[in-house]
Amino acid sequence: MMQRAEPVIIDAHQHIWDRSRSPYAWLAAEAMEPIRRDITLADGLQHLDRAGIAGTILVQADDTPEDTRLMLEAAADPRVLGVVGWLPLDRPDEARSLLQTFDRSVLVGIRSLIHDLPDPDWLLRPEVDAGLSLLERSGLPLDVPAVLPRHLENIATLADRHPELRFVIDHLGKPPIGLDDSEPWRRLLAAVAERPNVWAKLSGLYAAGDDPAAWTPTDLQPFVDHAVAVFGTERLMYGGDWPVAIVAGDYERVWAGLTACLADLSDDERQAILGDNAIRCYRLDEDRVRAVRPAARP
Repeated sequence: MMQRAEPVIIDAHQHIWDRSRSPYAWLAAEAMEPIRRDITLADGLQHLDRAGIAGTILVQADDTPEDTRLMLEAAADPRVLGVVGWLPLDRPDEARSLLQTFDRSVLVGIRSLIHDLPDPDWLLRPEVDAGLSLLERSGLPLDVPAVLPRHLENIATLADRHPELRFVIDHLGKPPIGLDDSEPWRRLLAAVAERPNVWAKLSGLYAAGDDPAAWTPTDLQPFVDHAVAVFGTERLMYGGDWPVAIVAGDYERVWAGLTACLADLSDDERQAILGDNAIRCYRLDEDRVRAVRPAARP
């Protein structure tokens, strides 16, 4: 009897950090007090274990080479299927040299903390555009922590300019969960989703008010439904956002809330979002994925 491969569930957005190796200045914010400590891979994996998640992708949390090196070192654990690191995209020659020092077998993407920069149009700067061309030639996608409407507008512009570069919108572009008006987020997300080289993560979907934990699956549902409507189930990925999920009610609550929002999808559609799309978007190493995939069943 033929055996059917078991699906593999992947968390496409997890963080670790070591404050002795990089500043992580954003942790000084009052809201971050619950996670203002060093975070190890093991801290997060215990939560993934309880959710039945086989593998994870570590995502940068500081714009420094040391943050990326920390994650690449953590990838000695076979459950780390990839690392989204950092490069100085506004200094393309330096970025090119630094890229050569990173382990490309596990470096699967690049991100910069553009949401912490005063210029919302930073990605449009000519020197940054040269850095994006470097990523396009290297086959590395760009994660974008878009939090402003302008950020989504810029992703649409850049996706047209760099058609071979995959863009990944982190946290669905910060939808206004719990607020009365969902515009211009709905309109801008639909517009950027028209570009076939743009993907998005169902991650970090927290209440938009003062209390990020003030959400329910019912609050999330219309935003997840809109994302599915405009991206389809082929360009969306699940991300648990550990340990930032702590400020939104902890990992298990986030996992349960998001999976509840996917309950009406088919098994194949859910599996695409919960694992298969991360493999395709980040072009994860087949051997690493095979090593964490559950044993086939008859």
